[in-house]
Amino acid sequence: MKGAPAKNAPKTKAPPKTKAAAKAKAAVGAAKSKAASAKPKPAGTGTRKPSGTAARTVGKTTGKTGGKTAGKTAGTAKKAPGARKPQGPPAAAAAAPSASPPLQRDSFGSRAGRVLVMLLAFVCMVGFAAALAKATLVPQPGSSDLVHTNLQPGDSLRAYLDQPAIRDSVKQIGGNVLLGAPFGVLLPMLVPKARGAVRVVLVTSLVMVLVEVAQGAIVEGRAFDIDDVILNTSGALLGYFLIGRRLGHALHPRRHHWWQRRGKSA
Repeated sequence: MKGAPAKNAPKTKAPPKTKAAAKAKAAVGAAKSKAASAKPKPAGTGTRKPSGTAARTVGKTTGKTGGKTAGKTAGTAKKAPGARKPQGPPAAAAAAPSASPPLQRDSFGSRAGRVLVMLLAFVCMVGFAAALAKATLVPQPGSSDLVHTNLQPGDSLRAYLDQPAIRDSVKQIGGNVLLGAPFGVLLPMLVPKARGAVRVVLVTSLVMVLVEVAQGAIVEGRAFDIDDVILNTSGALLGYFLIGRRLGHALHPRRHHWWQRRGKSA
């Protein structure tokens, strides 16, 4: 048949590659490899996945930390409801009334006792005022030539101590001291604002100065003596520290001083 190749026709071989073509092909491959290396790598491509041991260690650490945090959070949540009902303040509040003095409590018996003590102190103050008036404002005509006004502290005290009889010296000095002692005992009970050593001294000094002025100006046979004021005030201070301070604290709450109020306001 026409067109069929001859069976015995020789096969044609591909032409051998030349060195120039091989060099060109190598240059094209190198260019492709450079272009591929120049392309930016996607994110996360350069990070390595942790190995199995590292992954287990990280997992254990995370589990322990998470477990401790969850435990603390749960413990705080459990303690939170208990914090609403603290046990300390109720106990302190319950102990507060018992710690206050008996006469300062709100019970009926405490109020009645406080009223009785105040009434008794008032009666004592009235009796003391009567005794003070009798001892200082009663005229003594026979002593007009013996007494004289003394404005120099210490002159009458030396005269009292220079008396030949010790009994007379004790009577003069001790009598003036005892005459002022009731002020230091009764003032803190009847007048809460007069509590304090300085206030007791000021009130007693003012009252005794008025008494001495009345003696020198009105009463016959008596004169103003500054030493009597000093002795009366010393007696009031002594009575305050011995008895009056305790009685004042038993009847009235403690007084807040001005420096304490200033510290709280600041």
